[in-house]
Amino acid sequence: MLTELFASHFFAHAFVGGAIVAVVAGCVGYFLVLRAQAFAAEAFTDIGFAGATGAALLGVGSLTGMIIFSLLAAAGLGIMGDRVRGRDVEIGMVLSFALGLGVLFLSLYSRTSATHSMSGIKILFGSILTINSKDILLAFASCAVALGSLAVVHRPLLFASVDPAGAQARGVPMRALSAAFLAILALTTASCVLLVGILLTASLLIAPAATAVNLTNSPGRALLASVATSVGVTWLGLLLTFGTPLRHLPAGFYISALATLAYTASVVLRNRIRPARVFQFPHGNRETR
Repeated sequence: MLTELFASHFFAHAFVGGAIVAVVAGCVGYFLVLRAQAFAAEAFTDIGFAGATGAALLGVGSLTGMIIFSLLAAAGLGIMGDRVRGRDVEIGMVLSFALGLGVLFLSLYSRTSATHSMSGIKILFGSILTINSKDILLAFASCAVALGSLAVVHRPLLFASVDPAGAQARGVPMRALSAAFLAILALTTASCVLLVGILLTASLLIAPAATAVNLTNSPGRALLASVATSVGVTWLGLLLTFGTPLRHLPAGFYISALATLAYTASVVLRNRIRPARVFQFPHGNRETR
Protein backbone atom coordinates (compact mmCIF):
# COMPACT_ATOMS: atom_id res chain seq x y z
CA MET A 1 0.00 0.00 0.00
CA LEU A 2 2.71 2.49 0.98
CA THR A 3 4.75 1.53 -2.08
CA GLU A 4 1.82 2.36 -4.32
CA LEU A 5 1.32 5.69 -2.53
CA PHE A 6 4.92 6.79 -2.94
CA ALA A 7 4.83 5.72 -6.59
CA SER A 8 2.09 8.31 -7.12
CA HIS A 9 3.35 11.72 -8.22
CA PHE A 10 0.52 13.41 -6.32
CA PHE A 11 1.48 11.80 -3.03
CA ALA A 12 5.23 12.21 -3.56
CA HIS A 13 4.87 15.93 -4.27
CA ALA A 14 2.52 16.39 -1.32
CA PHE A 15 4.88 14.43 0.95
CA VAL A 16 7.95 16.47 -0.01
CA GLY A 17 6.15 19.82 -0.10
CA GLY A 18 4.48 19.12 3.23
CA ALA A 19 7.85 18.28 4.79
CA ILE A 20 9.38 21.56 3.58
CA VAL A 21 6.52 23.59 4.99
CA ALA A 22 6.44 21.63 8.25
CA VAL A 23 10.16 22.06 8.96
CA VAL A 24 10.24 25.81 8.45
CA ALA A 25 6.92 26.29 10.27
CA GLY A 26 8.18 24.25 13.22
CA CYS A 27 11.40 26.27 13.51
CA VAL A 28 9.93 29.74 13.06
CA GLY A 29 6.80 28.84 15.03
CA TYR A 30 8.88 27.98 18.10
CA PHE A 31 10.21 31.53 18.34
CA LEU A 32 6.77 32.87 17.45
CA VAL A 33 5.20 31.13 20.45
CA LEU A 34 8.16 31.91 22.70
CA ARG A 35 7.77 35.61 21.92
CA ALA A 36 3.97 35.44 22.39
CA GLN A 37 3.40 36.85 18.90
CA ALA A 38 0.86 34.38 17.61
CA PHE A 39 -1.21 37.33 16.40
CA ALA A 40 1.56 38.09 13.89
CA ALA A 41 0.98 34.78 12.10
CA GLU A 42 -2.68 35.65 11.66
CA ALA A 43 -1.72 39.15 10.57
CA PHE A 44 0.61 37.97 7.83
CA THR A 45 -1.85 35.38 6.54
CA ASP A 46 -4.58 38.03 6.20
CA ILE A 47 -2.23 40.54 4.60
CA GLY A 48 -0.67 37.83 2.44
CA PHE A 49 -4.13 36.94 1.14
CA ALA A 50 -4.58 40.50 -0.10
CA GLY A 51 -1.12 40.43 -1.67
CA ALA A 52 -1.68 37.09 -3.38
CA THR A 53 -5.07 37.98 -4.86
CA GLY A 54 -3.88 41.47 -5.85
CA ALA A 55 -0.85 40.03 -7.60
CA ALA A 56 -3.02 37.48 -9.42
CA LEU A 57 -5.32 40.28 -10.56
CA LEU A 58 -2.32 42.12 -12.01
CA GLY A 59 -0.98 39.00 -13.69
CA VAL A 60 1.93 38.60 -11.26
CA GLY A 61 2.81 35.43 -9.35
CA SER A 62 0.87 34.97 -6.11
CA LEU A 63 4.04 34.23 -4.14
CA THR A 64 5.55 37.54 -5.25
CA GLY A 65 2.50 39.45 -4.08
CA MET A 66 2.41 37.64 -0.74
CA ILE A 67 6.08 38.29 -0.07
CA ILE A 68 5.86 41.98 -0.97
CA PHE A 69 2.74 42.66 1.13
CA SER A 70 4.00 40.58 4.05
CA LEU A 71 7.43 42.26 4.09
CA LEU A 72 5.79 45.69 3.99
CA ALA A 73 3.63 44.68 6.96
CA ALA A 74 6.70 43.36 8.78
CA ALA A 75 8.49 46.65 8.20
CA GLY A 76 5.52 48.57 9.57
CA LEU A 77 5.24 46.42 12.69
CA GLY A 78 9.01 46.58 13.18
CA ILE A 79 9.02 50.37 13.02
CA MET A 80 6.24 50.57 15.60
CA GLY A 81 8.18 48.32 17.98
CA ASP A 82 6.73 48.33 21.49
CA ARG A 83 4.12 50.88 20.43
CA VAL A 84 2.18 48.03 18.81
CA ARG A 85 1.16 46.84 22.29
CA GLY A 86 -2.22 48.01 23.45
CA ARG A 87 -3.36 48.78 19.91
CA ASP A 88 -5.38 45.64 19.34
CA VAL A 89 -8.36 47.58 17.94
CA GLU A 90 -6.25 49.47 15.38
CA ILE A 91 -4.40 46.33 14.31
CA GLY A 92 -7.67 44.41 14.09
CA MET A 93 -9.12 47.09 11.84
CA VAL A 94 -6.08 46.99 9.54
CA LEU A 95 -6.29 43.20 9.29
CA SER A 96 -10.02 43.32 8.63
CA PHE A 97 -9.43 45.85 5.86
CA ALA A 98 -6.65 43.67 4.39
CA LEU A 99 -8.95 40.65 4.41
CA GLY A 100 -11.73 42.67 2.79
CA LEU A 101 -9.28 43.94 0.19
CA GLY A 102 -8.31 40.36 -0.57
CA VAL A 103 -11.97 39.42 -0.99
CA LEU A 104 -12.42 42.36 -3.41
CA PHE A 105 -9.38 41.35 -5.47
CA LEU A 106 -10.56 37.73 -5.48
CA SER A 107 -14.03 38.74 -6.61
CA LEU A 108 -12.66 40.81 -9.50
CA TYR A 109 -10.22 38.04 -10.44
CA SER A 110 -12.90 35.33 -10.31
CA ARG A 111 -15.20 37.12 -12.73
CA THR A 112 -12.91 36.41 -15.65
CA SER A 113 -13.14 32.59 -15.49
CA ALA A 114 -14.05 29.63 -13.30
CA THR A 115 -10.38 28.63 -13.24
CA HIS A 116 -9.50 31.91 -11.56
CA SER A 117 -12.18 31.26 -8.97
CA MET A 118 -10.57 27.92 -8.12
CA SER A 119 -7.19 29.65 -7.82
CA GLY A 120 -8.62 31.93 -5.15
CA ILE A 121 -9.98 28.98 -3.21
CA LYS A 122 -6.53 27.36 -3.40
CA ILE A 123 -4.95 30.45 -1.82
CA LEU A 124 -7.40 30.31 1.07
CA PHE A 125 -7.61 26.60 1.77
CA GLY A 126 -4.52 25.29 0.06
CA SER A 127 -4.21 22.39 -2.32
CA ILE A 128 -1.34 20.29 -1.05
CA LEU A 129 -2.56 17.33 -3.09
CA THR A 130 -2.16 19.17 -6.40
CA ILE A 131 1.17 20.94 -5.96
CA ASN A 132 3.77 20.46 -8.67
CA SER A 133 7.55 20.48 -8.93
CA LYS A 134 7.65 24.23 -9.65
CA ASP A 135 5.68 24.99 -6.48
CA ILE A 136 8.04 22.81 -4.45
CA LEU A 137 11.15 24.50 -5.85
CA LEU A 138 9.77 28.00 -5.19
CA ALA A 139 8.76 27.07 -1.65
CA PHE A 140 12.11 25.38 -1.00
CA ALA A 141 14.06 28.45 -2.15
CA SER A 142 12.08 30.91 -0.02
CA CYS A 143 12.03 28.56 2.99
CA ALA A 144 15.80 28.11 2.70
CA VAL A 145 16.26 31.88 2.86
CA ALA A 146 13.98 32.07 5.91
CA LEU A 147 15.78 29.25 7.74
CA GLY A 148 19.21 30.64 6.84
CA SER A 149 18.24 34.04 8.20
CA LEU A 150 16.85 32.46 11.36
CA ALA A 151 20.09 30.52 11.87
CA VAL A 152 22.04 33.81 11.77
CA VAL A 153 19.97 35.54 14.48
CA HIS A 154 18.75 32.59 16.55
CA ARG A 155 21.07 33.07 19.55
CA PRO A 156 20.31 36.76 20.25
CA LEU A 157 16.69 36.12 19.27
CA LEU A 158 16.40 33.36 21.86
CA PHE A 159 17.97 35.59 24.52
CA ALA A 160 15.69 38.51 23.67
CA SER A 161 12.61 36.27 23.59
CA VAL A 162 13.16 34.74 27.03
CA ASP A 163 14.76 37.64 28.91
CA PRO A 164 14.08 40.92 27.06
CA ALA A 165 15.22 43.09 29.97
CA GLY A 166 18.49 41.22 30.29
CA ALA A 167 19.05 41.28 26.53
CA GLN A 168 18.49 45.02 26.38
CA ALA A 169 20.89 45.54 29.29
CA ARG A 170 23.52 43.52 27.41
CA GLY A 171 23.16 45.80 24.39
CA VAL A 172 21.15 43.49 22.13
CA PRO A 173 19.51 45.61 19.37
CA MET A 174 15.94 44.74 20.31
CA ARG A 175 14.09 46.73 17.65
CA ALA A 176 16.32 45.57 14.81
CA LEU A 177 16.07 41.98 16.04
CA SER A 178 12.28 42.20 16.25
CA ALA A 179 12.08 43.61 12.73
CA ALA A 180 14.37 40.85 11.43
CA PHE A 181 12.22 38.16 12.99
CA LEU A 182 9.03 39.66 11.58
CA ALA A 183 10.63 39.69 8.14
CA ILE A 184 11.57 36.01 8.55
CA LEU A 185 8.02 35.26 9.67
CA ALA A 186 6.59 37.14 6.69
CA LEU A 187 8.72 35.14 4.25
CA THR A 188 7.85 31.89 6.02
CA THR A 189 4.13 32.63 5.92
CA ALA A 190 4.22 33.47 2.22
CA SER A 191 6.16 30.27 1.46
CA CYS A 192 3.80 28.08 3.45
CA VAL A 193 0.67 29.62 1.94
CA LEU A 194 1.93 28.70 -1.51
CA LEU A 195 1.61 25.00 -0.63
CA VAL A 196 -0.94 24.60 2.15
CA GLY A 197 -3.08 27.75 2.03
CA ILE A 198 -3.71 30.58 4.44
CA LEU A 199 -5.88 28.76 6.97
CA LEU A 200 -3.60 25.75 7.44
CA THR A 201 -0.43 27.87 7.63
CA ALA A 202 -1.54 29.46 10.91
CA SER A 203 -2.21 26.01 12.39
CA LEU A 204 1.25 24.70 11.49
CA LEU A 205 2.99 27.81 12.79
CA ILE A 206 1.30 27.82 16.19
CA ALA A 207 0.04 24.40 17.31
CA PRO A 208 3.22 22.27 16.96
CA ALA A 209 5.39 24.94 18.57
CA ALA A 210 2.93 25.43 21.42
CA THR A 211 2.92 21.66 21.92
CA ALA A 212 6.71 21.60 22.17
CA VAL A 213 6.82 24.50 24.64
CA ASN A 214 4.38 22.62 26.86
CA LEU A 215 6.57 19.53 26.88
CA THR A 216 10.03 20.93 27.61
CA ASN A 217 11.87 24.08 28.72
CA SER A 218 15.05 23.20 26.85
CA PRO A 219 15.42 25.31 23.66
CA GLY A 220 17.13 22.55 21.70
CA ARG A 221 14.66 19.83 22.62
CA ALA A 222 11.70 22.17 22.19
CA LEU A 223 12.85 23.18 18.71
CA LEU A 224 13.28 19.53 17.70
CA ALA A 225 9.92 18.63 19.22
CA SER A 226 8.26 21.48 17.34
CA VAL A 227 9.69 20.36 14.00
CA ALA A 228 8.94 16.68 14.72
CA THR A 229 5.34 17.47 15.66
CA SER A 230 4.84 19.65 12.60
CA VAL A 231 6.27 17.07 10.22
CA GLY A 232 4.47 14.23 12.01
CA VAL A 233 0.99 15.72 11.83
CA THR A 234 1.54 16.74 8.20
CA TRP A 235 2.67 13.32 7.04
CA LEU A 236 0.08 11.48 9.12
CA GLY A 237 -2.63 13.77 7.74
CA LEU A 238 -1.52 12.96 4.21
CA LEU A 239 -1.51 9.23 4.94
CA LEU A 240 -5.03 9.47 6.32
CA THR A 241 -6.13 11.38 3.24
CA PHE A 242 -4.64 8.93 0.77
CA GLY A 243 -4.77 5.58 2.53
CA THR A 244 -7.95 5.30 4.62
CA PRO A 245 -11.66 4.80 3.85
CA LEU A 246 -12.17 8.45 4.86
CA ARG A 247 -9.85 9.74 2.13
CA HIS A 248 -12.64 11.90 0.73
CA LEU A 249 -12.00 14.32 3.61
CA PRO A 250 -9.54 17.18 2.89
CA ALA A 251 -5.92 16.89 4.02
CA GLY A 252 -6.14 20.29 5.68
CA PHE A 253 -8.80 19.00 8.04
CA TYR A 254 -6.71 16.01 9.08
CA ILE A 255 -3.55 18.07 9.58
CA SER A 256 -5.23 20.81 11.63
CA ALA A 257 -7.18 18.26 13.68
CA LEU A 258 -4.04 16.26 14.45
CA ALA A 259 -2.17 19.44 15.41
CA THR A 260 -4.98 20.38 17.78
CA LEU A 261 -4.99 16.90 19.31
CA ALA A 262 -1.24 17.05 19.82
CA TYR A 263 -1.54 20.40 21.59
CA THR A 264 -4.40 19.13 23.77
CA ALA A 265 -2.33 16.09 24.77
CA SER A 266 0.62 18.33 25.65
CA VAL A 267 -1.59 20.46 27.91
CA VAL A 268 -2.80 17.33 29.73
CA LEU A 269 0.78 16.10 30.18
CA ARG A 270 1.96 19.50 31.36
CA ASN A 271 -0.78 19.71 33.98
CA ARG A 272 -0.05 16.19 35.20
CA ILE A 273 3.71 16.55 35.42
CA ARG A 274 3.89 20.28 36.29
CA PRO A 275 7.64 20.73 35.66
CA ALA A 276 9.54 23.57 37.31
CA ARG A 277 9.28 26.64 35.14
CA VAL A 278 12.99 27.12 34.61
CA PHE A 279 14.10 27.91 31.10
CA GLN A 280 17.27 25.98 30.29
CA PHE A 281 19.73 28.20 28.49
CA PRO A 282 22.63 26.53 26.69
CA HIS A 283 24.98 27.92 29.37
CA GLY A 284 22.86 27.80 32.48
CA ASN A 285 19.31 28.13 33.71
CA ARG A 286 17.19 31.18 34.23
CA GLU A 287 13.90 31.23 36.08
CA THR A 288 10.91 32.33 34.06
CA ARG A 289 7.79 33.93 35.45
